[in-house]
Amino acid sequence: MSEKKEILFHVEKLLNKRNQFTLTKLSSIDFSGFTTTEQLFIHEMDGRPWESIAPGQRWGENWGYGWFRTTIVAPEEAECKRLVAMLDFGSEATVYINGIVSGAMDLNHHYVTLTRSAKAGEAFEIVAEAYAGHADSQPTFGESHLCILEEEVYQFFIDLECLYDLRNHLDAKSLRVAEIDRCLTRVFATIDLTLRQEPLCANVKQCRSLMEPLLSCENGSTAPTLYLMGQSHLDVAWLWPIAETKRKIARTLSNQLALMEEYPEYTYTQSQPYLFQLVKTLYPELYARIKQAVKEGKIIPEGSMWVEPDTNLPSGESLIRQALHGKRFFKEEFGVDNEMLWLPDVFGYSGNLPQIMKGCGIKYFGSVKLFGTYDNIADPFPHNTFLWEGIDGSKILTHLLNYGDYYPIRISPSFLIHQWNDRVQFEGISTRLTQFGHGDGGGGSSRDDLEFMRRLGNLEGVPKTKHGSPIEFFEDQIEKGIPDVKYVGELYYPAHRGTYTTQAIIKKLNRKAEIGFREAELWGAAAELLNNRKYPYEDLDRLWKVLLLHQFHDILPGSSIHRVHEEAQLELKELNQNVYDMASDARYALTDDDASRVTVFNSLSWPRKELVALPAVVHGISDGNGAVMPVQLHEGVRYAEVEAPSMGWTTYKVEPEAADVPSASAVTATVSRMENEWIALEMNERGELTAIFDKETGTEWAADCCNVMRMYRDQNSDFDAWEIDRRYRLAPIELNESAKASVTANGPLFANIRIERELNQSTLVQDIRLRAGSRRVEFLTTIHWREKNKLLKVDFPVRIHANESLQEIQFGYVKRPNHASRPHDADRYEVVQHKWSALAEANRGFALLNDCKYGISVDDNTMSLTLLRAPTWPDETSDQGTHHFTYGFTFWNGAFLGSPVVREAYELNYPVSLVSGGGQGEQSLLSIDQANVIAETVKLAEDGSGDWIVRLYESKGASVACKLHIGLSVTMVYETNMLEEKMKELPYEGENVLLQFRPFEVKTIRLQLNGRNKG
Repeated sequence: MSEKKEILFHVEKLLNKRNQFTLTKLSSIDFSGFTTTEQLFIHEMDGRPWESIAPGQRWGENWGYGWFRTTIVAPEEAECKRLVAMLDFGSEATVYINGIVSGAMDLNHHYVTLTRSAKAGEAFEIVAEAYAGHADSQPTFGESHLCILEEEVYQFFIDLECLYDLRNHLDAKSLRVAEIDRCLTRVFATIDLTLRQEPLCANVKQCRSLMEPLLSCENGSTAPTLYLMGQSHLDVAWLWPIAETKRKIARTLSNQLALMEEYPEYTYTQSQPYLFQLVKTLYPELYARIKQAVKEGKIIPEGSMWVEPDTNLPSGESLIRQALHGKRFFKEEFGVDNEMLWLPDVFGYSGNLPQIMKGCGIKYFGSVKLFGTYDNIADPFPHNTFLWEGIDGSKILTHLLNYGDYYPIRISPSFLIHQWNDRVQFEGISTRLTQFGHGDGGGGSSRDDLEFMRRLGNLEGVPKTKHGSPIEFFEDQIEKGIPDVKYVGELYYPAHRGTYTTQAIIKKLNRKAEIGFREAELWGAAAELLNNRKYPYEDLDRLWKVLLLHQFHDILPGSSIHRVHEEAQLELKELNQNVYDMASDARYALTDDDASRVTVFNSLSWPRKELVALPAVVHGISDGNGAVMPVQLHEGVRYAEVEAPSMGWTTYKVEPEAADVPSASAVTATVSRMENEWIALEMNERGELTAIFDKETGTEWAADCCNVMRMYRDQNSDFDAWEIDRRYRLAPIELNESAKASVTANGPLFANIRIERELNQSTLVQDIRLRAGSRRVEFLTTIHWREKNKLLKVDFPVRIHANESLQEIQFGYVKRPNHASRPHDADRYEVVQHKWSALAEANRGFALLNDCKYGISVDDNTMSLTLLRAPTWPDETSDQGTHHFTYGFTFWNGAFLGSPVVREAYELNYPVSLVSGGGQGEQSLLSIDQANVIAETVKLAEDGSGDWIVRLYESKGASVACKLHIGLSVTMVYETNMLEEKMKELPYEGENVLLQFRPFEVKTIRLQLNGRNKG
């Protein structure tokens, strides 16, 4: 063996024994403790049942906590030394020293410093709260020790590892490596490993003097620069419940504050205001220290959104509220205005996110996820630093960090070298942003990180480093010149495609809550203006934060443990109840107690004709002209067809009897056929459509059987809840069980055929429904789902020739390939949608609609809506139980711009509401004269001024001028940003505001009203 290889062997062996030399054990530490399932705090310890606990003893229960305490006294031999406690409770723990939360024990922090300069006789009370876990395996209480950390020896080991790690990542034939090897040889000739404590400290000091010249070598002028951001990714919920996150954030931030006391140059960036809110509520003393650290510039609150949400599934309005509440919290609590959206671990990024960021005053975007695609990718993402252009043309400066930067990675020469060498972009950049600190479950940086950082500011062979706020990186990038690179459209993540479907009930509750908020805010604003009913600002603020929390990127996508999903369902059900009650109360406030009338409310920004279920005591209704409406009785419920104006209401008179049913209905059904004026359907006994005939043009739309249920084995190599393997179609499950079809409604307003059948181990009951005068066919579906690791889709092969499909996203849509011609095309075999997806030719098209289904695949002319999954990790009970949902289809003849698809999808999701009582006659609050402009949100301004906020967007990808008609008494009109801050005054002429939209543009309009209804 050569001398060189031999010395490296010695160094490696020594580094593995670091703790043996740096820590001098003084005594063991004995604890007493008790266990609980309550969330307790340090001031609540008196009177608890403390009992002695010994090493090797098991403790706790699932979801429980153990509290342990002891008091130690610094011995004489620790005088002026760093005194540390090596603590082992068998699990993560929050540690209090003398009543102050001071650090944590976790996977990457193994001791807590009691003092950096001990005084003999000084007493320290240690109290710890440790998590017992939830894996049906009790933690084992370990051995804890009071130790001296030999500072000079510790510094020696950092120096040694720094040089050793550096030389292992340089050219083996370089002069630098030869000099390091020569130095290491001299170090080993000098060090005496038989020494301990003071003699050893003196010995290693000599060794450090030998290494110092090599650690002082600086780079040349062409070395790249890495901007280092201290950070800790902390999932709000994932493999632990939110209850544990409440402790994790305290552990993380107390650790970081302790490091800042010793390393004043260290700054730490923390995202997610929700986490700060937890500390504020639960740990006020810690929060006071955090606020002081923010004031001193040591903790940097940055990231913009309330939590780090999924950006595929939430609505556009939800993403705006994430930024509104997130930025407002940081501004009010810390006086800082966020400029960066930081989403390191989110499963793809919406194509309209740049516009939302820009509208919310966010200049920069950072993530790491696009480079972490495991083995399920064909075409890696091509850029690190670039301008990201959204579907409306908005551009945001974006930087993608290397994957893995939020996992337990220490600052070291090799880490920094890899950060530069592993970039995918080789021209136009000389800097990169790099975060460091342990994460996923929190933790943050360790002392080693900061010691290495002191040595690696400009060490020859390692990229230069600058440490501070991530904003400094982006500002430097602008000053140097943004690379001439632009990426257009969504940042599709070629992995984790199953998250569009897993935990379907949570996804449905989210969709319904978003709709409920829209109703509550619109009718709440109207009731405040017209009936002096107080607008529920505080309740809406509180409830919005509940929804935003559950849009976190491991809750809404369904990739957490069972308890997280169970708690999310309960909270979202309660949220929906509260929000819909608020909307209902506001509608009632807009009516009176006149039992002879009913009022129909329409929250959409165009007039509608819809079916409504009449109250049990109402047999018929008539319109303002005295015409009695036809009524259809279906399964004990009377239905009538009503009309309502745009964003408004109309009143109907209650009649003692319904109108006579026509002898010949426009809509009819048998068990094998259903038709109305526009469409004729033929179907087999399983409810599969064998024909979809367009009566207007005489054409057939079905290329093969449609509404065909397809089941597949859904087995992934890893990440079960997240993934749909690209080979799933090779493993079909036959669904040949018999079915039963029956006609349950046959006009005059609608026809309904009920299908009952088995789906492997599951059962399906489906109502196929067609209204008179409609081109929309609906499938009201109930599935009792009893599968494991199965995937259920429904196929619609249609006679459309197109090379791309259209899927709705937030405030618009994207086009995606329906073929696998190139690797990136092939990667998009499962994509996300909101309320609709379509295939279109120049003069016609076909669309699938849904009320809660986000996953879809389109292969050539076959649209396959993904209905259910059944992954077994990390939640082995995923999606088991009963699911209710509706999907449908519509088609049109003519150009897409004039198609009804957007309105049809809204109408499927936003039913009209019928309220007993009248009093307001007919009222339209707002209307728009162009069908492709949608009023998405109407609410009162966040500042409590009483101004109305109207958010509109262009939905078809077309430039358009429109008139916004306002049926209220308006004094001033402003255009604002998405945070409701005024940008410019708009002219208001004769009840109309003239607006110009670019394709997919979102506009926010602020109305000042004089408090009276113009009508």
